Amino acid sequence: MGSPGLKKARDKMVAAGVDEVAIDTFAHYYRLLEHGETGMIPESTIDPVDMEALADVEVPEDVAREALQGTAVIKLNGGLGTSMGMHRAKSLLCVRRGLSFLDIIARQVLHLREQHGATLPLIFMNSFRTSADTMAALARYETLPVEGLPLEFLQNKEPKLLAHDLSPVSWPKDPDLEWCPPGHGDLYTALRGTGLLEGLIEAGYDRVFVSNSDNLGGVPDPRIAGWFAASGAPFAIEATRRTPSDRKGGHFARRKGDGRLVLRETAQTLDADREALADLDRHRFTSTNNLWFDLRAMRDALDQREGILGLPLIRNVKTVDPGDPSTPEVIQVETAMGAAIEVFEGSRLIEVGRERFVPVKTTNDLLVLRSDVYDIGGDFVLDPTTTALPFVDLDSDHYKLVSEFDKRFPEGAPSLRKADALRVSGDWTFGRGVEVVGEVSLDATSAQRVAPGTVLKPDD
Repeated sequence: MGSPGLKKARDKMVAAGVDEVAIDTFAHYYRLLEHGETGMIPESTIDPVDMEALADVEVPEDVAREALQGTAVIKLNGGLGTSMGMHRAKSLLCVRRGLSFLDIIARQVLHLREQHGATLPLIFMNSFRTSADTMAALARYETLPVEGLPLEFLQNKEPKLLAHDLSPVSWPKDPDLEWCPPGHGDLYTALRGTGLLEGLIEAGYDRVFVSNSDNLGGVPDPRIAGWFAASGAPFAIEATRRTPSDRKGGHFARRKGDGRLVLRETAQTLDADREALADLDRHRFTSTNNLWFDLRAMRDALDQREGILGLPLIRNVKTVDPGDPSTPEVIQVETAMGAAIEVFEGSRLIEVGRERFVPVKTTNDLLVLRSDVYDIGGDFVLDPTTTALPFVDLDSDHYKLVSEFDKRFPEGAPSLRKADALRVSGDWTFGRGVEVVGEVSLDATSAQRVAPGTVLKPDD
């Protein structure tokens, strides 16, 4: 007999039409929670890891081309951008010249198809909140769908659990807040439950490239496809060097007990190990969340585990309403898709340049992406124009929400090519053609305007 809380959660998921495999997967993690599992990875159990770099790898052009022809692309597109005040798919945000993330992703893939003669299916993993908006935006790309394959599949959902007794929360004034996504580790559960995993294999595809839709650097690169195919590995992740902005983020390591590669997220790090987490010399590589896996190896692993891959638990403590800290404390049971690296013997890592990791999590990131720090050419791939990205820190009281951010850059982003850092405290509106040079700080107690054509320098 299961616990009362698990039974209530199961019944709730069944009533909502959640896939049976997803319910069984949730139950697996629920039992781990009941037994006090935290998902923590102590520093004493891991060693730093090194890896080969893409820059040092030789991939013959014919190998790269053939590998791309056997590749399908999945974009994780379930996010709403709520932290930036959005209530629709974050990928609908405008990047530049009237093009959204979705526009650029679609055009990147269409260009690669034409350039390499590859079918290269593009499939979005949407949430029930992002599906309609996303599919409407993609309707203009009539040649994007590949016959016999869907353009989207839906990630699963699960109930938020009250922290004090692990029962599913009830929130009648906004029932949507009773649910949460199971983290992007749900990718594998959803692929199996929807039948898409088997469908891709039957359609003749060998591997999948996965990346986040808010990372325009995550392009299905033929060279990496060729490297992965030639390696014979079942699973691989692109890693990049950590920078000071990654001190609080996850990193790769090797587990002492069995020698397997692991991905340790911040939520899996003990407070006593925070200093080691932040040590960029010890743990040098972070995940780009660009990953590759062999479809048959994934099917076999899921079959052997009755659909439950067994990724490490992430116990995420939040409030029912993330925007209201006074609402009840809940636990969201999550997994990270990159953690699957420890499931497969022979998994690989490869170091890539920072240009393949351009996530947009805040309006600070959005300003850099909209600026001239990147060129976007005919292949719609981001081309960095600087050797190092500028650090941007905008006053959250005035710039955190996209609607407020846009009001303060009505004529577009300033030039940041020559910038080392831009820190803005207070309410500043930027005119057209502003240029930032070096390390600039702006501070004001009342609303101010940077005049058009101004060149901001450190002594301004």
